[in-house]
Amino acid sequence: MVPLNITNIKTSSDGAWQGDNPLNSAFPLLIVQTTLVLFTSRFLAFLIKPLRQPRVVAEIVGGILLGPSALGRNKEFLHVVFPPWSTPILESVSSIGLLFFLFLVGLELDLSSMRQNSKSAFKIALAGITLPFLFGAGVSFFLQKSVHGEYKVGYFQFLVFIGVAVSITAFPVLARILADLKLLTTPMGQTAMAAAAFNDVAAWILLALAVALAGNGSGEAHKSSLIPIWVLISGVAFVAFMLIVVRPIMNWVACQCSSEQGLVDDFYICLTLAGVMLSGFMTDLIGIHSIFGAFVFGLTIPKGGEFAERLMKKIQDFVSGLLLPLYFASSGLKTDVAKIRGIEAWGLLVLVISTACAGKILGTFVMAMLCMIPVRESLALGVLMNTKGLVELIVLNIGREKKVLNDEMFAILVLMALFTTFMTTPAVLVIYKPLRRVTSRRLAQQSPAAKNTEDEFRIQACIHGPENVPSLINLIEVFRTTKKSQLKLYVMHLLEFTERSSSILMVQKARKNGLPFTNRFCRGMSQDETVAAFQAYNQLGRVSIRHSTAISSLSTIHEDIFHVTEEKRIGLIILPFHKKWRGVLGEDVIDSVCHGWRDVNLTVLQTAPCSVAVLVDRGFGCGSDRTVAESSASVLKRVCIIFFGGPDDRKALELGRRMEENAAVRVTLVRFIENVRAETSTIVERAVPDICTVSDNYSIGQEPDEIAVEEFKRNWNGSMEYEERMTSNIKHEILMIGQSREYELLVVGKGSFPSFAEAKLSDHQAENVGLGPIGNILASSDNGILISVLIIQQQNAADGNEANSSKMVSDKDSWSEDLA
Repeated sequence: MVPLNITNIKTSSDGAWQGDNPLNSAFPLLIVQTTLVLFTSRFLAFLIKPLRQPRVVAEIVGGILLGPSALGRNKEFLHVVFPPWSTPILESVSSIGLLFFLFLVGLELDLSSMRQNSKSAFKIALAGITLPFLFGAGVSFFLQKSVHGEYKVGYFQFLVFIGVAVSITAFPVLARILADLKLLTTPMGQTAMAAAAFNDVAAWILLALAVALAGNGSGEAHKSSLIPIWVLISGVAFVAFMLIVVRPIMNWVACQCSSEQGLVDDFYICLTLAGVMLSGFMTDLIGIHSIFGAFVFGLTIPKGGEFAERLMKKIQDFVSGLLLPLYFASSGLKTDVAKIRGIEAWGLLVLVISTACAGKILGTFVMAMLCMIPVRESLALGVLMNTKGLVELIVLNIGREKKVLNDEMFAILVLMALFTTFMTTPAVLVIYKPLRRVTSRRLAQQSPAAKNTEDEFRIQACIHGPENVPSLINLIEVFRTTKKSQLKLYVMHLLEFTERSSSILMVQKARKNGLPFTNRFCRGMSQDETVAAFQAYNQLGRVSIRHSTAISSLSTIHEDIFHVTEEKRIGLIILPFHKKWRGVLGEDVIDSVCHGWRDVNLTVLQTAPCSVAVLVDRGFGCGSDRTVAESSASVLKRVCIIFFGGPDDRKALELGRRMEENAAVRVTLVRFIENVRAETSTIVERAVPDICTVSDNYSIGQEPDEIAVEEFKRNWNGSMEYEERMTSNIKHEILMIGQSREYELLVVGKGSFPSFAEAKLSDHQAENVGLGPIGNILASSDNGILISVLIIQQQNAADGNEANSSKMVSDKDSWSEDLA
């Protein structure tokens, strides 16, 4: 076959009807290549998902499979799909994605927060770079002599590239591994992220040094021995110019794009994108790779504001989802595993892997131990810091481009990066994660539950953001009483962790799990609205509050919730409904927060180890002219409890007993009964342990519902009203209550109900699955309900008496700070 002349390659074809092969034209071929790369990487990501591997592993493997190591061994396939003339086009397109991805990496790194991190993270990062670099420098001498052709390269150039390759930690990949392992907000996860950030900055400095020293590659002498020095001086001057001159300009641009100035102007977005390209051109002009300029420009962007978020939304999906996989494919096309021939070559691979792992793990482990970190956490930290990824491939590709690394050495180092990243998750699971789970389970089993259930009541309240705080505080204030058990509130901020770069910024702003609200904040950052609201409520001295943050994918975030539930022996979990209302008394409906949050609520309801409540918030107790703290305390709140019968309704009645002892709450119990009241009415309910509102010595044959109601009425202190309603039309009666402005909060049980009620509600189509028939009616956006609703589910019967006995306990030892 006659090779095509690249100068004659057309951008588009004339079409198959005119006998023109589209694959001989640049743009149609690029479309086919992109589609094939995306399909391969996504399919592999789906296959390795059960192994809890980051997506970068699938993308690296996909690139290798498409290259000469697997499918590319078929020369016809390689010539048709990835012909040599298409390589510059593919690499140019992928380099644009790489340029903007490195800009996002710089945007993720907050230099101010790095300065505020503990010295231990810096020490760990320094040890985790120095020792593997020295190990790499030592083994590079042996590699250069053993790998055919590498003796032509200057030893110092080769040494620097090998040292950088084995000492790098992939900051974005590490964050995603930590999130998947539920370690992101733990002290170990925070230390790993801080050390990886230091490591990332050091890696780019070393890479710039390596590129400057590599010159034009091939071991050829520089035109002048002073050229590397001039390159380094120019690079330092460029960084200084960006941080001293450009950074204030970008701060001004970010201020112009703040909410006070109106919407973000697209002009500033385009100006910033042009700045990325120009910065890349300048570093390429200096003699350092263009990606270094994009990275430094990303460092100049103010972190955490609307401008940074808007930039990420504009760039992230297109770059990471479409262009970046092309870079992995182009790297895979250069990786030929067949170049590793013979036992000696495979022995070199084992040597490189061992050197990389030993240097990084040993250096991190020893320094972590010197920083008084426990042995298992120190070892897990070393394994985490050994994570490689895209940055590793960038270093290797630059080394190959500069002809410092030949094909065999390149393939060895790519496989080393793949192995070290792949081993991270299983190794950490073996070293650290199982111990953490067993320990939390043992704590829950070994700590004796208090026999006196009136000693303490623990609530775990989950929130999505500041919009959930006012109604939550008002709800907690309803539960607060001086006559019963002390109320302790565990607030958990739920944040979704995705593949987007904005997730890394979100992680940097999150505090440690269980950190008190009284902890100081980072300088230069505005106080979080959520924390500020709870601090104002905390100052009233009514409730002891603890805060934690869960950052995880929506499919597994319920595990974070249950970890706190079991560790703190929670009695009630409060979940926010996935829809939000706005306007006066919730008259205007806005879009749902996320359909994924509905699935999270459903999973928690189905598998929770304690009772669960879902708050359908329509502005409960929040006046427009009052602060959260004032509205929670100064206004009489009217609460209606709808009672049919069954364990969930009895749980709602139990909570109602707490409410009626609060002088600022007026409780109305509305009990629905049959038209003809029969003593032998059938109760449809699941078997549950006796709830604490029911006396242990009730008379045999007396229904639990009757006992619960009588107990509730017996404690009436004048702030409670009781009425019974006939059940000729249950749905109409419930809608009448919900549409009235007589109450501010409705409390209902999810189900099950007496048989007469279930029969009359069975024809109602469920809009909100998991809330039960009554909850579905009251949570619907089509029924004109004006008031907030609290839907209660009693703890699952499968948990038995052990889970029930742990609802209200005394935990004086674990409570480090009593704020009440």
